[in-house]
Amino acid sequence: MKKLISIIKDKKRLYRILFEGTDRLSKPVDIAIMIAIALCIIMASLESVVKVDDFSFKALVNLELDGVGILKASIIVLEYVLSILFAIEYILRVYCSPVKREYVLSFFGIIDLMATLPQLLSVVFPPLRYLSLMRTFRLFRIFRVLKLFSFLNEGYLLLESIRKSLTKILVYFMFVVVLVCILGTIMYIVESGTPQTRFTSIPTSIYWAIVTLTTVGYGDITPVTALGKFLSGIVMILGYTIIAVPTGIVSATMIDTTQKKGKNGRCPRCNQKTDLSANYCKHCGERL
Repeated sequence: MKKLISIIKDKKRLYRILFEGTDRLSKPVDIAIMIAIALCIIMASLESVVKVDDFSFKALVNLELDGVGILKASIIVLEYVLSILFAIEYILRVYCSPVKREYVLSFFGIIDLMATLPQLLSVVFPPLRYLSLMRTFRLFRIFRVLKLFSFLNEGYLLLESIRKSLTKILVYFMFVVVLVCILGTIMYIVESGTPQTRFTSIPTSIYWAIVTLTTVGYGDITPVTALGKFLSGIVMILGYTIIAVPTGIVSATMIDTTQKKGKNGRCPRCNQKTDLSANYCKHCGERL
C-alpha cells in the first residue's frame, strides 16, 4: 500500500506509467486495463442476453440463486467493480497530466469520460450503460504493449493516404449519388406501369439502385419486365467497376506517399525535421 501511495504521489512516474509506457509498470497496467475492457464488453453482451434491467443493490439481494440468477449477480457486481476501476483510472490520468485541459479535451480523454459517466447517469436512464462500450477504443493500447510500432506506422500511412484522397473520393461519391438517382428514375419509368410492381415511387427505385449497385442485393425489390431485368443486369455489372474505383484512388496515393522523398531535412510522411544523416525518421519510423 505504501508503494502504491508513493507512486500516486510521484506525478512524473505516474504519467510515464499511464501515458508514455516507459516505466516497468506500464505494461502490466496496460494489460490489466485491457483485460478489464474485454470483461466489460463480455458483461455488456451477456447483459443483453439475460436481460438485466435493475442494477440496484436491492435487486442484487433479491436474485434467485439459480444459474441465471448467479449470472445476473456476477454481471451486476462486475459492472460496479469495473465502473469504479475506470473512474479511478480517469481521475489518475487527469491528476498526473501536466496540462490537464489538454488530456480532458483530447480524443482519448473524451472517450474515457464518455465511458465513465454512463455508469453514473444510468441510474436515471439505464440504456446509457451501453455507452461504456466506447472503452473499446482503449484497446489500441495493444500497439504500445506489444511494441508493434511498425503497424502504427503503416496505420499512419493509410490514414494519410485517405486524407490526401478525400477530395477525389468526395467527387466520386457525388458522381455515384447522381448515377443512382438516374438509374432509379429509369427503372421507375420502366417498371411503374407493371401490375404488382414493387417500384412504387422514385425514392423506392433509388433505394433499389443503391442496393443493386453496391452488390448488396436484398431481393426485396425485383424487376418483372424483360427490359427491367436487362437494366438490372447492367447495374449489377456496373457495381463491380464502381466499387473498385475508391480502392484504386487510395492505393495510388499510398504508393505516391511511400515513394515520396523528403525535402529540406523533413520526413516525407510526418513532415517533421530529421537528421540529414539518419536512415529512419525519429518521429514516425519512416525510412528516409
